[in-house]
Amino acid sequence: MVYSAISGIQFPCVTSACKSQSSFNVDPKTPAFLFFSKKTEPFSRKIFAGKSSYDSDSSNITVTSSEKVLVPDALFDGSSSSTDQLEASDSVTEDSQVVLDVETLKMENDEIVDDQREVASVSSLETISTGKSEVKARSIPPPGPGQRIYEIDPSLTGFRQHLDYRYSQYKRLRGEIDKYEGGLEMFSRGYEKLGFVRSETGITYREWAPGAKSATVVGDFNNWNPNSDVMTQNEFGVWEVFLPNNADGSPPIPHGSRVKIRMDTPSGIKDSIPAWIKFSVQAPGEIPYNGIYYDPPKEEKYIFKHPQPKKPKSLRIYEAHVGMSSTEPIINTYANFRDDVLPRIKKLGYNAVQIMAIQEHSYYASFGYHVTNFFAPSSRCGTPDDLKSLIDRAHELGLVVLMDIVHSHASNNTLDGLNMFDGTDAHYFHSGSRGYHWMWDSRLFNYGSWEVLRYLLSNARWWLEEYKFDGFRFDGVTSMMYTHHGLQVGFTGNYNEYFGYATDVDAVVYLMLVNDMIHGLFPEAVTVGEDVSGMPTFCIPVHDGGVGFDYRLHMAVADKWIEILQKRDEDWRMGDIVYTLTNRRWLEKCVVYAESHDQALVGDKTIAFWLMDKDMYDFMAVDRPSTPLIDRGIALHKMIRLITMGLGGEGYLNFMGNEFGHPEWIDFPRGEQKLPNGKVIPGNNFSYDKCRRRFDLGDADYLRYRGMQQFDQAMQHIEDTYGFMTSEHQYISRKDEGDRIIVFERGNLVFVFNFHWNNSYSDYQVGCFKPGKYKIVLDSDDALFGGFNRLDHSAEYFSVEGWYDDRPRSFMVYAPSRTAVVYALVEDELKPEGGSEQPKTAALDPEPKTDALDSEQPTTAALDVKS
Repeated sequence: MVYSAISGIQFPCVTSACKSQSSFNVDPKTPAFLFFSKKTEPFSRKIFAGKSSYDSDSSNITVTSSEKVLVPDALFDGSSSSTDQLEASDSVTEDSQVVLDVETLKMENDEIVDDQREVASVSSLETISTGKSEVKARSIPPPGPGQRIYEIDPSLTGFRQHLDYRYSQYKRLRGEIDKYEGGLEMFSRGYEKLGFVRSETGITYREWAPGAKSATVVGDFNNWNPNSDVMTQNEFGVWEVFLPNNADGSPPIPHGSRVKIRMDTPSGIKDSIPAWIKFSVQAPGEIPYNGIYYDPPKEEKYIFKHPQPKKPKSLRIYEAHVGMSSTEPIINTYANFRDDVLPRIKKLGYNAVQIMAIQEHSYYASFGYHVTNFFAPSSRCGTPDDLKSLIDRAHELGLVVLMDIVHSHASNNTLDGLNMFDGTDAHYFHSGSRGYHWMWDSRLFNYGSWEVLRYLLSNARWWLEEYKFDGFRFDGVTSMMYTHHGLQVGFTGNYNEYFGYATDVDAVVYLMLVNDMIHGLFPEAVTVGEDVSGMPTFCIPVHDGGVGFDYRLHMAVADKWIEILQKRDEDWRMGDIVYTLTNRRWLEKCVVYAESHDQALVGDKTIAFWLMDKDMYDFMAVDRPSTPLIDRGIALHKMIRLITMGLGGEGYLNFMGNEFGHPEWIDFPRGEQKLPNGKVIPGNNFSYDKCRRRFDLGDADYLRYRGMQQFDQAMQHIEDTYGFMTSEHQYISRKDEGDRIIVFERGNLVFVFNFHWNNSYSDYQVGCFKPGKYKIVLDSDDALFGGFNRLDHSAEYFSVEGWYDDRPRSFMVYAPSRTAVVYALVEDELKPEGGSEQPKTAALDPEPKTDALDSEQPTTAALDVKS
């Protein structure tokens, strides 16, 4: 077991694999509901009390118009010098809220660096002069008209009543946030008021717990004495206590000490980890976690040194889990991932890393999806500052860092999480069955609750502000958007499935708000939504009437490959493959993948295992004969990944290890589990053997895994060079069921796939758009990639005039069986735009990415396909 120590507290990197969870029988009540007014601060005000979240039938949040409008409160953390502060505006406009981008100041001003960030809410500003430099303002634009969705897709006009209602709810909520909270920018900074807030004179702790009868903060600092620091409750259910500094000026709660809130609730006396806690750990030999007051001294705080990369045009994501990223059967650390895995990701040619399981989760085997502490990074892998160091190193390498964020549900753990936090069933969640996900065994947020909105919006902003994440992959969005959560529902594409009574409008409006906030304050941030339903308007900007995501995960592709892999080669249909890869909405970008972590979990199979099965254990050494199953598997593994990347979307994702065909599934350490229905799920004796990644297999020259890894690397670098995923020129000219050939163009590249198991074709004619000389830039049959080297890479291919396959020109190629070849138009030799290191392979001959493409087709997923 590995630990790292902070102020005498040891933080374990290994958790108990199975936790006992207490539960309470609740007599639901409806407490008064909302935020607070701090009377001792310079700008005292009331914040409105909205409609109770316990009204599960309500899809609206109501406000009382008699409440006072907010005035911005103190805007800075810890600085007492008036010369280093900007005065708050006397009023907040309804047009926009603005927050300063102080990245340039951080590198020039040590005081600002130490404080990590300074923000100010001001109105109608383009630039602010601080006396040291000019800083561009960031703003959240006001709601737009929300009508462009009908221009993009006229068929949506038949559902105008639903869509206009959805947008009106969003606009109404934006207006109420402006009126009562000072705007979305102020509203999304809840972590500056709730939880533990340090000031010059002490620490204020506030917690929204309307169901509690009494509350007190306890911890190491007061010897867990429940009578020492009793909290008081205001009219909106917010408990508060101020802890003055010690006589020597030191903080009343030492950094690294344990803290909890003890409440007398309708369900009895309960100790809870504060909902806004920034760090929590599990002590050795204990089951419950402890909240940790995390506020290291200046000299110990990690200071970011490198700027965040710009949003890439082509998003190539390496999906990773820090804990299981070691080759050894242990829980890996943020530091090891930073030093060992990030350089690997960069070398492979990916430009983004998506990190899973960041939010603290007490049950390791939940893969991070049963979150207990939403503002705390997982302590198993290290400290918050260790995570910051990881992210900063990724930025130094030019990698965008996405966080797999879970706002779709929460752990039902009552000891460590939000469930029954104040002793009531409907605190952060819907009450009764509506608040429980029967398949995931988790709690469901009430997105119609004002304080839930504050909590989740602030949570998203916290990770962007404090940790410098570059965006999010929102998990389980389908579950959020529909009252049936997508369970036992087959989406056929009929618009009635998306716009009706099954839609949870509150949840969709929350997604619009969070995308609005993210893109307004962090223009370079990327948001990806995991939606299996294909919700129309999902990736249309909010001001145009859409939900506002940048990308949707194209989840149907992975399911299609599993379906196809269970068939004989003779039963594969080229048209079926093409249709699935191109079946996506115009102007709505997708991240595509052949397989993700979902397909690698225990009980499922990766593509490599579907193809090669147990032969992977005995016949992957290059110094011994192969088998027909291995030869077929390696060939198809490469082809499946390339055609998925080539046709499936505007972004691409791969789960770590799958690039070289990782031979084993993922099985987290776990014990025997008894389900409520009496069924027993056997454990694995808490083994970590399959909760790791064998990167050594992909690196070994003597194993065939190396060839698949080399091909994936070449594939990424070809995309970096030519940018084919985002090219406006894309055309499918052939999908021949007899020859088993698929031919398509993207940009200046021509892709030729021969899926036939036996037939190779000489002098095979393929259509093309542009005239000139073509050459091979990627060949899956290259010996470097574990192929049979049947193509001459020095050959040149010249187009001839004359229509073929609806293309004005064509050229002749040799198409070996089970081989994918990419041909590039030879133009002026330029360095690739991406500037990435190129692998040393004859099959990867860099060619320039060009913007001078004759775009016959619109930028659309609905590619024109030759019948």
